Amino acid sequence: MNILLIGASGLIGSEIAAGLAREGHQIVGLARRPRHEMAVAGWVSLDIATARRPEDWLPHLKAVDAVINCAGVLQDSPREDAEGVHSAGVGVLFAACEQVGIRRVIHLSAIGVDRAQPSPFSATKYRGDRQLMARDLDWVILRPSVVLGRPAFGASALIRALASLPVVPLMPGTQALQVVQLPDLLATISFFLKPNAPSRLELELAGPDRLMMQEIIAQYRRWYGWTRARSFTLPSAIATFLYALGDMAGALGWRPPVRTNAAREIARGATGNPERWTGITGIRPESLTQALAREPATIQEKWFARLYLAKAIIFPVLAAFWIGTGVISLTVGYPSGIELMRSTGAGELSGPAVIAGALADIAVGIGIAWRPLTRHGLYGALALSLFYAVAGSILRPDLWSEPLGPLLKIIPIVVLHLIALGILDDR
Repeated sequence: MNILLIGASGLIGSEIAAGLAREGHQIVGLARRPRHEMAVAGWVSLDIATARRPEDWLPHLKAVDAVINCAGVLQDSPREDAEGVHSAGVGVLFAACEQVGIRRVIHLSAIGVDRAQPSPFSATKYRGDRQLMARDLDWVILRPSVVLGRPAFGASALIRALASLPVVPLMPGTQALQVVQLPDLLATISFFLKPNAPSRLELELAGPDRLMMQEIIAQYRRWYGWTRARSFTLPSAIATFLYALGDMAGALGWRPPVRTNAAREIARGATGNPERWTGITGIRPESLTQALAREPATIQEKWFARLYLAKAIIFPVLAAFWIGTGVISLTVGYPSGIELMRSTGAGELSGPAVIAGALADIAVGIGIAWRPLTRHGLYGALALSLFYAVAGSILRPDLWSEPLGPLLKIIPIVVLHLIALGILDDR
């Protein structure tokens, strides 16, 4: 079949694309930022949230046999619009499919959104579901629980990261999860692409076991080969503060899994009854224990688990470092900066040089903090660090032997920025 896959660049979307391509389907991926390294037949670059007219979709629906929508965002931010992605944009897509006669539409929602909508995430998801159900299409709505697999992003990445800690902090109010395995989700989508597959149904995809977060983390620790960790529940005030920090990071364009919408959703839990799923498709969902036993953990998984939380520290520290040095140079450190520059023979240029350096530091720090510019900010930081090292070596070579090592410290700073560049990508 010729399949238009919405949200093909995401964690689940990329796995669906690879799986269906192996089965012989022709996949055209649609995403705001295509991933050209993926083996798909072609790409459509489109921001779903802004595609509010049928004309935005119709050119991409030619010769398409089926549409699969797995696009989703956790929370609104400058880069993400939950209403646009979950409801408004795809609502127009469903209307366009009806208009051109594309019958088969498979839509990924989230478990429990038909029962309660505690956050804008679930509320907008459910509005999108209802728009599809109102269309004269052979629609299938799949509502998976938390999806786990070999790749990791968002909640699945956070679970792995928490499993790397010898003492695990847990958020208050977390309810049970029936995690579902990514291969089972892929098998379900393949089933509903068959010509004689049933349609016009909603289906919950839940794993066989109800597990609390600490139980899931304990299973991952055993998978990694680490001893059992102790756990404790964070006080509500600290949890609220962490969610606020996550919201702040989201406002800067990052995608942390710990945000306000996540707090509201985990308080509801993600559980369901898999019997109807099995009865219709014949698929018996695999337990987390079975899935982890199927493939042993590699050293890459252990590195990822440990680096994921380090990433949450490295980037704020680097941004604060550069912004802080710039602010200090413009305020309390300004006299010392003038004195240092005069010692190099800069004379009347000392003041402008200090100000220029401070503003450059602040610009680099802001670039690192603002996710769309982070890579440029890191490269700018490396360039600025090397410039300081070369200029200092020429003008004040004695700074290499200073007890506090002002030039020597540039070396670990450069190394940390290289590490940041290496772990910058989310997927």
